[in-house]
Amino acid sequence: MDNPFKHINQPLKEVPQELKAKVMSDIATAKLLMDLASLFSVDMAKIVEQTIKKRNDNPNENKK
Repeated sequence: MDNPFKHINQPLKEVPQELKAKVMSDIATAKLLMDLASLFSVDMAKIVEQTIKKRNDNPNENKK
């Protein structure tokens, strides 16, 4: 069995251009999907934070 730790100090090998292009394309697709998901989802943490901040900014309205 080959010990992978023996290759740590070796110079890096160049990655084939086709593989680089595929990886970059996959990353761009994943980022696009994440951006689209954030457009159509609700950020509950942000909503709770804004609600608490509004309550703290208007203490007189909470006593009604």
